Amino acid sequence: MMPQFLVIMKKELVEALRDKRTLNLMLMFVFFYPAMVGFMLHMQIERGTRTERAGIDIVVVGAAQAPNLVSYLTQKNVNVTPSDAMSEADIGKLLAQKKMAAVLKLGDKFGEYYDELRPAPLELWFDSSVEKASQRRELETMLREYSSGIAGARLLAHGVSPATLSPLALQRYDTADGVTRSNTRIGMFLGMFFAPVCFFGLAAAIDSTAGERERRSLEVLISQPMSAFDLVVGKWLTASVLAAIGLAFELSVAHAVLKYLPLEEIGLSWRVDVPMLLLVIASAIPLCLMVGAVQIAMAMNSRTFKEAQTTAGLVTLIPMLPVFIVPALELTTQDWMYAVPLLGNQTMFQAMATGQSLGLTPYLLACALPLLLAGAAVAFATRRMGSERYVLGV
Repeated sequence: MMPQFLVIMKKELVEALRDKRTLNLMLMFVFFYPAMVGFMLHMQIERGTRTERAGIDIVVVGAAQAPNLVSYLTQKNVNVTPSDAMSEADIGKLLAQKKMAAVLKLGDKFGEYYDELRPAPLELWFDSSVEKASQRRELETMLREYSSGIAGARLLAHGVSPATLSPLALQRYDTADGVTRSNTRIGMFLGMFFAPVCFFGLAAAIDSTAGERERRSLEVLISQPMSAFDLVVGKWLTASVLAAIGLAFELSVAHAVLKYLPLEEIGLSWRVDVPMLLLVIASAIPLCLMVGAVQIAMAMNSRTFKEAQTTAGLVTLIPMLPVFIVPALELTTQDWMYAVPLLGNQTMFQAMATGQSLGLTPYLLACALPLLLAGAAVAFATRRMGSERYVLGV
């Protein structure tokens, strides 16, 4: 004979899957976060490869005074358009068209000062409101490199080594391989994918508690020969199962999106395989159990359906705060992070993505607090369910 709490869970799952609101909410979050992260990475790829494909478009006023500079910029894939003298108003109108990244204006005495080994006047005009900041910074880097090359050649012509201007020779060595560096950055993106776990089972949790009480169908259930514990556990497992199913589908969609994107164009790679993905999903099951239990408890502690929507929705947003605050503080990974719900799953995934050996302790820490909170929430909900004042709404 099937346990009573499984009967309740089966009944609630069937009703939840028939509810279009619950299914639409799940589908929205299954595709929303992977699509958002995929779009962000796609835009990075576009920005990272745009210069290589099309080059940087600039206008050079007085280009005839510096043919070597124009030739150098052309070799660096800069599309130079020579122009005669332009006033400030003309330059402003040109940049307002948003076609040119910048206007490089050589002073009237550029050639004279250059021949006299004096700083040659050079002006860089740009519109900061135009989305070409990366191209402008790249152009400034080219100009600095050209200036350093000219300075070194002049020093050599006077018998002075350019090394005198660089008393220190700093060499940087990064021991992390390309896969580790890329997976660390990808892991930061994937930390966002654990946030929707708080919403997958929210509608079912509220509807099966506050909703049933308002519809007076809860009185029929509580009058059946079953304990309040079985009734609460059935509803709790329903919300948790929906959260786990939604998270599994979401991570699968994210895996497909990141496999499809040409991440190598921006120095990233996606090396997460299916077994690792299954391990990530399995390690998030205690989190799903905790979220489902807290939502059930908070919904049962509300007087009306609308109050339950507000209360349960706000409370489940609290675990998301460390996910965004801790990376902003740039804290190093510590053991206590694994014990914080949601943050622990994000930290575990980043460690797994970089090939680190976690051991047993992080898994135990990631399971301990969520399961403890889940047990406390179920005990609270069971006590509420056993109260006639709650069931009758008085």
